[in-house]
Amino acid sequence: MLKKTLTAFTLSFLSLLGSGGENYAAQPSQKMSDAATGTLQKMIVESGSVAMNIDLNKLNGAGFSSGTSQLNTLRFDVAPNSFFTILVFNSVLRGSEPGSMALVPQNSVTLPAALSASLNQLVVEKLPSGEAFDLAVRDGKSGFVFFNIEGNLYDYDANAKLLSIKDGRLLISKEFANALGRLSEAGSVVGKISVGAAMQPIEIDKIVNGEVQSAVMPALARPAVGTVPGPDVIVGDLPSLQQFGSSGTQVGLAVGTDSCNAGTVDLDWFALPNNDHPVIPQNLFRMSGGASNTERFEQVGQSSVKHAFTALTDNICGFGCNGVGGSHLGSGCSDPYSAGLNAGPNLGSRAWINPFTGSFPRGDSLTPPNDHTGHLHTGTSHRILVEINDLNTTLNPGATYFAEAQYVTPHEYAWCQTHPGQCNQYNNASYRQYSVSGTTNFTFSPVSNTVRMQPAITAWTGATVNQIQPDPGIDGIGFVAYKVTNPSAGVWHYEYAIYDQNLDRAIRSFEVVFPGFQLILNNVEFHAPPQHPGWAHDGTVGDAGYSSTPWDFTVNFIQPPFSATWSTETFAQNQNANAIRWGTLYNFRFDSSAPPAASSANIGFLKTGSPISVPIMAPFMSDATPTPTPIPTPTPTASPSVTPTPLPRPDPGPSATPRTTPPPRPG
Repeated sequence: MLKKTLTAFTLSFLSLLGSGGENYAAQPSQKMSDAATGTLQKMIVESGSVAMNIDLNKLNGAGFSSGTSQLNTLRFDVAPNSFFTILVFNSVLRGSEPGSMALVPQNSVTLPAALSASLNQLVVEKLPSGEAFDLAVRDGKSGFVFFNIEGNLYDYDANAKLLSIKDGRLLISKEFANALGRLSEAGSVVGKISVGAAMQPIEIDKIVNGEVQSAVMPALARPAVGTVPGPDVIVGDLPSLQQFGSSGTQVGLAVGTDSCNAGTVDLDWFALPNNDHPVIPQNLFRMSGGASNTERFEQVGQSSVKHAFTALTDNICGFGCNGVGGSHLGSGCSDPYSAGLNAGPNLGSRAWINPFTGSFPRGDSLTPPNDHTGHLHTGTSHRILVEINDLNTTLNPGATYFAEAQYVTPHEYAWCQTHPGQCNQYNNASYRQYSVSGTTNFTFSPVSNTVRMQPAITAWTGATVNQIQPDPGIDGIGFVAYKVTNPSAGVWHYEYAIYDQNLDRAIRSFEVVFPGFQLILNNVEFHAPPQHPGWAHDGTVGDAGYSSTPWDFTVNFIQPPFSATWSTETFAQNQNANAIRWGTLYNFRFDSSAPPAASSANIGFLKTGSPISVPIMAPFMSDATPTPTPIPTPTPTASPSVTPTPLPRPDPGPSATPRTTPPPRPG
């Protein structure tokens, strides 16, 4: 492989020697016999900056008719280790090879929509020989060309290892002119571009009479280019959501994920059987109901986890990648997984993962975290499991959907333990809105950009969302959200959602405290996403999977404070109880004739920890109200996507004591 590379390298170099170098700054004269012996360096960009002086009047269509100019400068940093390649022989620039430098915006101006949307992924590309232009500015993802560049001059300072490109004229490309609706302006000059870049060698050859005698490949400079101390993996983009199969009344989906390391420390990315790498759960949520289709926010699907392997060195987030890949995700770098890769179906069970510490068993242990022996796969196995009726556009008119993914990694926790204050386990979830088409088979289209470092529950329109952190430094975070609407005169709808982002302890009870006296509740409901069935070696007790039994609902009217409670079994009663585990969201709702007032809710945990209280709004019945009639205790209502499994239900405890006849009003 080295011989093949060096041969191609040398042939490219010799062809440049004979090219005359017309596109480059004037070089000292030398004989061809001298040029064939010496030191040849192949160099790429270590760091740099780019300035585009653009006439915004012309770019936006006004300047061509008015003749007036409005010059503005767009400034960019060049991503470190960009493979924009030049050849330097005996300290003299001999040419450049096809390649590109990724641009990181440093300011913004008012630009046409298409250019503004691509601002974070622009590259300056060196085009192959024979093309009409030497350079172009394009979208690094889609390949869309915005500007062709002509008239540019190169200069190289060998002592400082600095490359300069100046006097390049920015010409509107034909495809950009077409996108602007002004095809006649293709080829028009709208500004100039200049580049300054520090270069570093990636290959140094000693050449004698045109033959390579020795070759050295220096290590790249790999500066920390992230912005956050420590390792910090986030979901930078959710580029696609797709259906990959179906089974019975359910479909299996997957979302593509592009991870980014926002940290200054390279993130561990050792593939199985090593257990020091991220795992990736995927979720789907639906917002619907009420006059504006924003009444409720529900989780309608969840997947098993993708075990990450082999980090790449993209620059999707625009942080600037330091070039480290493979067993580490370099500082500033990004790594893409398509929806097809995240579809598995060989995904591991969530049950093995501690979502706060990121720990799970090694792949070569007696309890491997991604073992698929002993069960068969269907079209939905381990993917985002969703009921067809929860997506059917006929049954869900006006609903909006949000895909979410999260990266959970042990490296962030380990770093946090040794570097207090550099704990980055709380921003690993991101979401993106998608539109849905279909009634039995579904296609999805992104509606907006990915919202980074925020869980999907924060997209609930008009809701109040409170973060909970029951044991800082010991366990993760969750969210309690609520929204009260007034769908008709004298009726208030109370909607509550609890999301566990990375709490290992899980949540088993939710108590709504009423700030006033006894009242009547109607249309009491409970909703949870469908659980995956158990399979051999899935980390649950008896390989049974987690329970889907709806939570019990009870009321307390024995003594104030009066309350209503939903609860599932305790950990001692059933370790597979239907608790709100990490990466899941459950809903609790009812109607009341009483208007809302400030109150609190009590959150109880499954594995460990005392209950905590969070602020909410709840129905308020004043003491001037006539003696109330008894509150009915309705049968818990499960989501249509859940098939309840009848189990014996033990007494849920003193916080949920039903009573059919209320006691006399105090006082």
